[in-house]
Amino acid sequence: MGKKRAQVRQVRQQIRKVQPKSGAPTSAGQTRRQREQFVQAGGMLQGYAPDLVVRIGYYAIGIAVVCLLIIAAILIFVPPIYGWPDAVAASIAWVLPIALLASFIAPGFRLALKDRKAEGRLVQGQLVGASSVSTSMGLGMLMVQTRGGVEQFLVPPARLKQVPGNQVNVVLTVTPNLRHVRSVGVMGQRVVGRVEPAVPPVMKRLQQLPVITPVALALAAVIGDDAVALSPIPNQLIHASLAILVGAALGAAVYGISFFLQRRMMTEVQAMVPKG
Repeated sequence: MGKKRAQVRQVRQQIRKVQPKSGAPTSAGQTRRQREQFVQAGGMLQGYAPDLVVRIGYYAIGIAVVCLLIIAAILIFVPPIYGWPDAVAASIAWVLPIALLASFIAPGFRLALKDRKAEGRLVQGQLVGASSVSTSMGLGMLMVQTRGGVEQFLVPPARLKQVPGNQVNVVLTVTPNLRHVRSVGVMGQRVVGRVEPAVPPVMKRLQQLPVITPVALALAAVIGDDAVALSPIPNQLIHASLAILVGAALGAAVYGISFFLQRRMMTEVQAMVPKG
């Protein structure tokens, strides 16, 4: 009996010596998986109404068609004047807007077409928090404690007016793909009114940056590339190479400035969060 107690005591001492493992840093595979999940959920268009996303998709298709027509015009009219190398260099820049539209709009457009005819699913849980501001332009945020854990939903601010400040049960109708919240229902008494703080200007700029960046990047690359490609430079190969380099340099400069501004804005936003 005494020997058994000694063994139990030894096991307990070993258990006490075991230290909890520190959380492993996010690996490249996890980051890639998160990016894929973000794109599969609609990317930047997640949370918006399917009809709006479809309308944006049609506008994007129209812009892509215009870019293709410009490429065709360049390949027809520029070679007799400057040669084929310059024509190809000038037309390459117009592929960038098409690629940006495809990467930002296409995932959400595809899901929006499915959500237009799909029935919304019901999500029920306890309200954790709500805000009329999020990182997506024109959308607020709602956090709900469900059986699967805390879920975040991007919600139009108009549907958050009825959400109180106290913990109540809420019922959401959400589209299955874009996760657009069609309706918000509150179950229980609305005891405490929700106070919305003033939106800081940096938050508004942070919302606009993901929209401004691809537009500015495409404009910088197109203007820089075509301005050099249509300039009278004698050597065709040097002319074409210089056009591509200038366009790429301007595009990279815009991306770098955007990245710097985003980090600076995120630092300002984090500084506003009260520290416990």
